[in-house]
Amino acid sequence: MLNICTNFMQHLLPQDCLLCGAYSGRAKLCPDCHADLPYHTAACCPACAMPALDGHLCGQCLKHPPPFSRTEVAFTYAFPLDRLVLALKYGHQLAVVSLLADTLCARVVGHALPDLLIPMPLHPNRLRERGFNQAHEIARHMAQQLCLPVWPNAATRVIDTAPQASLPLKQRRKNLREAFTCNTRVAGKRVAIIDDVMTSGSTLEALTEVLLKAGAVEVQCWVVARAVMQHNF
Repeated sequence: MLNICTNFMQHLLPQDCLLCGAYSGRAKLCPDCHADLPYHTAACCPACAMPALDGHLCGQCLKHPPPFSRTEVAFTYAFPLDRLVLALKYGHQLAVVSLLADTLCARVVGHALPDLLIPMPLHPNRLRERGFNQAHEIARHMAQQLCLPVWPNAATRVIDTAPQASLPLKQRRKNLREAFTCNTRVAGKRVAIIDDVMTSGSTLEALTEVLLKAGAVEVQCWVVARAVMQHNF
């Protein structure tokens, strides 16, 4: 009940911009900050969402096709979007969720939707430290908007791996070996994994492989932000 009342009041009362603190009315961001967001609108590879000429498969995905069928991304991971992601992830600024999730929803509307959403799981140790899973919060909001079920416990992160960002690209896949298990019957299901940031794609690839082995017929990746890298996978 408290969460319902809080959300209701946030929609009614004026508020300050989450980025610059200027008056933003009922919006999460003021018009200037909203216009400055790095929307991921350039032509990109449909598989990994990296920039690609004319929106065709990039050379890396042609050479090493990822296990997921496609990737949908709302933003490029750059300033000032990175501040919003960090505010959610480490600052517990849950007001950011609706802004990020609504923008990602707009990217997938019009495409064939999956049967269910699975948020990228956190290891229990990381979940206790943070207090919540930001991917689950984003997935819950998207599930309401798109009328899709969200299965937060379908997969588990069973190994508390070192942070991917701290590792060279070549070690990231090795770091995630056997890191996930699938706890739910997903046989015959079309699944979308929800995550906040895609960097090398190794984490999404590792979870996708587990879901496919468990019988999922298709796995898509729906990600709030894509870090543009020289090489991926």
